[in-house]
Amino acid sequence: MTIKKVAVIGGGTMGNGITHVVAMSGFDVTLIDINESVLERALATITKNLDRMVSKEKISASDKDSTLGRISTSTSMENSVGDVDLVIEAVNENFDLKRKIFTTLDEKTKSDCVLASNTSSISITKLAGVTKRPGKVIGMHFFNPVPVMKLVEIVRGLDTSDEVYSAIEEMSKTLKKVPVPVNDSPGFVSNRVLMPMINEAIFCVYEGVATPEHVDEVMKLGMAHPMGPLRLADFIGLDVCLDILTVLYDGFKDPKYRPCPLLVQMVDAGKLGDKTGGGFYSKS
Repeated sequence: MTIKKVAVIGGGTMGNGITHVVAMSGFDVTLIDINESVLERALATITKNLDRMVSKEKISASDKDSTLGRISTSTSMENSVGDVDLVIEAVNENFDLKRKIFTTLDEKTKSDCVLASNTSSISITKLAGVTKRPGKVIGMHFFNPVPVMKLVEIVRGLDTSDEVYSAIEEMSKTLKKVPVPVNDSPGFVSNRVLMPMINEAIFCVYEGVATPEHVDEVMKLGMAHPMGPLRLADFIGLDVCLDILTVLYDGFKDPKYRPCPLLVQMVDAGKLGDKTGGGFYSKS
């Protein structure tokens, strides 16, 4: 199985980061989003990040130009995926949205195209089940910021083939990432461990045990975390944290994954962290 042409669905933070590393590693990539302004911002972000790499002498100016030359954009998924070897979906953590995308991809891509999801918690097996090619569906869970973070969780669905797994593992190495295999389970490994910690930190604030700053200081100084859990929650997005906790709670039916009421309230109020300017640290 040879991967040469890639499509990335979703021009947000994760989508533009994935596009950046895929193009910089020599693959032709089409970044797809229904919103033209999102695509424009994504290209501006990629260009800014490449400029930073040039200024730090990590890449040359010609490397930057060739990377940008391998990126194209489109607002039509249906008309842009017919000849690609791999699609990486990177939209919001919403199963209904992903289901629609995977159903369309199954119809519009060639039969040997691999369909991957950057989902951080939703079942790969469930996504594969809406297609006629469950053996060619896999999870590629990148971490933010994608150009910097080395880890990729490679998530095998129930029917993911060994051939597809091997191809995605090899590609991840080509992207200069460290692939770690995990089996399909709510939250995989990363968020099954991380989100309960973040949730418990929010409970500490909710119950008046400590301020956000003091909770984070304990975890940074006592546990050697580079970023406290509440600052990290703001960075990830409180809505994303709530979505993942909901998947964990629904998937395991275990009360230890119950989202803290304060988290629910903040999301209901539109205080989503860095993306909105209002969270545990940001000011509205």
